[in-house]
Amino acid sequence: MKLDRKLKVAVLGATGMVGQRFLTILENHPWFDVAVLAASPRSAGKTYEEAVGGRWKLDIPMPEKYKSMKVVNVNEVAAVAAQVDFCFSAVDMSKDEIRAIEEDYAKHETPVVSNNSAHRWTKDVPMVIPEINPEHYEIIHDQRKRLGTERGFVAVKPNCSIQSYTPAFAAWKEFEPYEVIATTYQAISGAGKNFGDWPEMVGNIIPYIGGEEEKSEKEPLKIFGHIENGEIVPATEPHISCQCIRVPVLNGHTAAVFVKFRKKVTKEELIAKLREFRGLAQELELPSAPKQFIQYLEEDNRPQVTLDVNYENGMGVSIGRIREDSIYDWKFVGLSHNTLRGAAGGAVESAECLTALGYIQAK
Repeated sequence: MKLDRKLKVAVLGATGMVGQRFLTILENHPWFDVAVLAASPRSAGKTYEEAVGGRWKLDIPMPEKYKSMKVVNVNEVAAVAAQVDFCFSAVDMSKDEIRAIEEDYAKHETPVVSNNSAHRWTKDVPMVIPEINPEHYEIIHDQRKRLGTERGFVAVKPNCSIQSYTPAFAAWKEFEPYEVIATTYQAISGAGKNFGDWPEMVGNIIPYIGGEEEKSEKEPLKIFGHIENGEIVPATEPHISCQCIRVPVLNGHTAAVFVKFRKKVTKEELIAKLREFRGLAQELELPSAPKQFIQYLEEDNRPQVTLDVNYENGMGVSIGRIREDSIYDWKFVGLSHNTLRGAAGGAVESAECLTALGYIQAK
């Protein structure tokens, strides 16, 4: 796909960890150009370098092109919206405030592609992994009627914790997975932190992440749901029970998963379906889309964070250790990069898909 010009983008919440990740991804993006950096009023008027100060959290340097850009007040919606074609949202506010400001940008005819969870259960807001359920973008027509907009809307990406196992269920849909037990081992960057500002995580495990287990159990059902009467109706299966544990890893969420299927299936069939699984993102050859969405690793000690988290530039999913279980049918281990596939990268790929499908256009 070739655009007449790059689309102008605002990053809302640009100074936070996910905002920082957005900027590193978008630095040389072929379709999108960051025109506005927006953050809280306390950052407004400062250069981006001044606003971030010593809070740059990534293990790669701050891109030079953003250092001297002036940060604007994210609450000045009309002024920001007038300068851009759409925006990415990673604002740090209460859920009510996030819902309000994202809809405000949409009502200013500026599409919002959000990393936040606030709108994930709004019934006419699509929550999409482009490889799995891009047809849910069709709900945007109904959302625009509710908002009274012609081009504005809100779209979200799902929680980072589900990315390491939900793609496998999509690949195995024909075998009808109906019951799942999952435990996720989640990196500290998922909390917006690194080891420098969370030293108590060094050599430690915390067996609780607020709100994460509900998201991990319910969000896949919305992804596998369908549109009916102007809203997305979640699927009823698979039933998922999940525990979420914070572990001393910087990037990469790992999941240990047990699955029951209604149909008999062999290990060879499961592996083949993972390796051949492709979605619309691959068909459209979106700039951020992995060429091979899911890789299966044969070694007993894979996937590993240090070896596999950056598979396909952090946008692919790694699966390993498929084996029969004595209580469930099969079990496996999955791994995904939580700030790339799971957060900012997933939102960028979603925006690419929305652009390719014509939902996001130049003003």
